Amino acid sequence: MNALAATNRNFQRAARILGLDFKLEKSLLIPFREIKVECTIPKDDGTLVSYVGFRIQHDNARGPMKGGIRYHPEVDIDEVNALAQLMTWKTAVANIPYGGAKGGIGCNPSDLSINELERLTRVFTQKIHDLIGVQRDVPAPDMGTNSQTMAWILDEYSKFHGHSPAVVTGKPIALGGSLGREAATGLGVIFATEALFAEYGKSIADHTFVIQGFGNVGTWAAKSIHERGGKVVALSDITGAIKNPNGIDIPALIKHRDNGGTLKDFSGGDAMDPNELLVQECDVLMPCALGGVLNKDNAADVKAKFIVEAANHPTDPDADEILSKKGVIILPDIYANAGGVTVSYFEWVQNIQGFMWDEEKVNHELKKYMTNAFQDIKKMCKTHNCDLRMGAFSLGLNRVAHATLLRGWEA
Repeated sequence: MNALAATNRNFQRAARILGLDFKLEKSLLIPFREIKVECTIPKDDGTLVSYVGFRIQHDNARGPMKGGIRYHPEVDIDEVNALAQLMTWKTAVANIPYGGAKGGIGCNPSDLSINELERLTRVFTQKIHDLIGVQRDVPAPDMGTNSQTMAWILDEYSKFHGHSPAVVTGKPIALGGSLGREAATGLGVIFATEALFAEYGKSIADHTFVIQGFGNVGTWAAKSIHERGGKVVALSDITGAIKNPNGIDIPALIKHRDNGGTLKDFSGGDAMDPNELLVQECDVLMPCALGGVLNKDNAADVKAKFIVEAANHPTDPDADEILSKKGVIILPDIYANAGGVTVSYFEWVQNIQGFMWDEEKVNHELKKYMTNAFQDIKKMCKTHNCDLRMGAFSLGLNRVAHATLLRGWEA
């Protein structure tokens, strides 16, 4: 099941739980605006090449739309649509005053030089600059993009609209980026996990973890688990996978990787088949990479008691049903990985105020938002006798529906 179909299915289940009016339900599902643009640039060798760019603006009932821009060969309208819709519910679950959006360009960034990437980003910004803005739609980095990409968007947008640091988040610190933004999604995952364990009178130190994906989110999550006394017993990235039942030395692994090493040649763990990682013995499984990795083919073999969805849509609905029947507790993506957008909100607030926070304040506020959101989800679970995924979806959907009705959607 693709991401859009899965997201729609979860949405419809939550709408049934809430007893939403059918017309309102349909209205909430339809994106506010879909933008598709052609981006033609000269390559370094002088030849012209064209790429297709998208920006889906899903909903703005609760505030400006918010969402990443990804550069990836498989970017398509369905995927971007699903991710924009997820952002609408995610910002509502985190209770930050945003709606949802998502964008992307169908390209392979590794095939482009830094100058070509800059030209592509600037052309894309020129095509959409009048449809984004500080109070309208605020992009951020995503797969294949980074703080430098945001710096180019900020500069190009400012040529049309004057200096506007709050038009993007995830910027370099020197251009108004927030301290703590880089660690935000991974650290948010940890705060979410701590809130979940508090329900059982447990802590991170009481559990073993398997992490799929050792990029930004996986690295910060693994580092935080290690600092809190938890054991990461297996870990993978695109180069391979390793395991160590006594716990992997995460600081040593990060140092090894930063010095050009790969997982496979790290001496602190045994190489393993990456396909076996998701069904490895552990307490907590954290998918931190791609969507759809847990499906009907492998869900029955998962041995973890908890799954914390640090990636977007890692568990398809068929796997969801299998895992629920096994009694596996799933902390859903629209809550678990909301730390990134929450600190993006803090960055936006700081830019508008023209007053920057220190990292301690950023992390303190992040923990508060993640903890409060978990309590709100638990209340919905209790009210509607549902699991955490439906608790989160119904919480987000209820907040967006309420805001839409208050604004007078039928007028």
